[in-house]
Amino acid sequence: MRKSLKALAALLAYPEAELVAALPEIDAALAGDRALPADVLARLGAFTGELAGGDLIDLQERYVSLFDRMRSLSLHLFEHVHGDSRERGPAMVDLIGIYRKHGLAIADNELPDYLPLYLEYASLLDDRAGAAAIADVAHILAPVRDRLAQRKSPYAGVFDGLLALSGAAATAVADAAQADEDDPAAMDRAWEDAAVIFGPASDPAQTATCDRAAAMLQRLNA
Repeated sequence: MRKSLKALAALLAYPEAELVAALPEIDAALAGDRALPADVLARLGAFTGELAGGDLIDLQERYVSLFDRMRSLSLHLFEHVHGDSRERGPAMVDLIGIYRKHGLAIADNELPDYLPLYLEYASLLDDRAGAAAIADVAHILAPVRDRLAQRKSPYAGVFDGLLALSGAAATAVADAAQADEDDPAAMDRAWEDAAVIFGPASDPAQTATCDRAAAMLQRLNA
C-alpha cells in the first residue's frame, strides 16, 4: 500500500516533466497492489496513458482549472472542513506536529493539509494505519470524487483508488444544490456562507464535519 499511496500522491501533484518520466514506475506500483479493484486499475491506467501522451502545458492548465480555481475541488483538506474560519489555523499546526512526530518535514511554503502531502504521510505508516488515515478523510474524498466524475475528469479515478485503499464505502454523494463550477463567482457565493463558522451558533452539519476533523487529528496523534 505504501507504494500505491506514493503513486497516487504523485498523480495528484502539479504535472511536471518529472511526473511524466516517472509514469512507468507509478503504473508498476499501482498494478502490484491487490487492494485496488481491476476497474479502478483500468481507469488509472487510462489516466497515466493520457498523461504520458498529453501536451504538458495542456495538462498543467487542466490541473489549475480544476484544483486551483474550484474551491469545491480543492486538494487542501481543511478547505472542505474549516473554509476560512479561525479553526483552520490550529488544525494546520496540529497536523504539522503529527507529521514531525513521524519524521516528515515540510517546506515553509507548503500547507500541511495539501492532499498529496497527507498521502505522503500516510505512506510512512504500516498498511493498517495508512488505510485508517485515508478512511479518516474519506468523507472529504468521496464528494470531490463525485464532482470530478460529474465533470468526466480522469482525476476521479485517483480518488476511486484512494477510497478503495481506505476500505471506506465509496457511496456517491449527491450535490442537491451544486453551484455551476464553470462560474467561479457563483461557486464562491454557494460556498462563502457555509465555509466560515464561528462558535456554537454555526450550522449543525458543518459543526459535525469539524468534529470529524478534530477526531481525525486526535486519532492521528495517538
